[in-house]
Amino acid sequence: MTLLSSTLQAGDYIGFTFFTGYMSMLAASIFFFVERGQVLDKWKTSLTVSGLITFIAAVHYFYMRGVWLEEHVSPTQFRYIDWTLTVPLMCIEYYLILRPVKASSGMLWRLLAGSVLMLVTGYLGEAVQPERNVFWGVVSTLGWAVIIYEIYFGEAAKKAATSTMPSVQRGYAVMRWFTLVGWAIYPIGYMMLPGNLLSGLVEGVDLSKSSPVDLAYNIADAINKIGFGLVVYSIAKGATEEERGMANA
Repeated sequence: MTLLSSTLQAGDYIGFTFFTGYMSMLAASIFFFVERGQVLDKWKTSLTVSGLITFIAAVHYFYMRGVWLEEHVSPTQFRYIDWTLTVPLMCIEYYLILRPVKASSGMLWRLLAGSVLMLVTGYLGEAVQPERNVFWGVVSTLGWAVIIYEIYFGEAAKKAATSTMPSVQRGYAVMRWFTLVGWAIYPIGYMMLPGNLLSGLVEGVDLSKSSPVDLAYNIADAINKIGFGLVVYSIAKGATEEERGMANA
């Protein structure tokens, strides 16, 4: 397969979202890496991780775009490799912004465990046992529920409430909104798989020319990875300005 041999055709809106996903993720990475020099040292790692999330996604979107243009099939393996790397990094972001208020490693491991459960069982339902995708989708949702519980009711929520930085509290509220609402876009795509709850919505669609599942996933990735990183940036930038203001007072 020659990933650079095919060109984007007019009307190929799935290919368009792969291309724009690749370019926007790359642009976001450059922004986060450049802007890390504008924040205090304690927040630099958070911006580095944001840059890594979007850079990893950009590389995978480059290859996924090639798979789609060359073969017009869903690049499931590339997508789950991407998620296996980037979703845990997004969970690590919660730990990094709450580390100044003494978030524990136990909180981090619970978030990581939830993400692994969510991703592994999602892959099983989509690529290994597609005939049981409803069952594996339910199990995958339990992993997401672990994360939601931790950031809304668990240690993460309690630590965020103790922060004296208004920017951290505001940013944390938006971050967990992305995890609750933004991540909910993925199950919509998953439920369009054959035999799943929303499969009737795509009956009659020529999957060699259009993939509603990939469209949902691509939109979700752009919203969540870039948006999530921008929220982390706003936290780091705001907290830096607040701390410098207090130092100069």
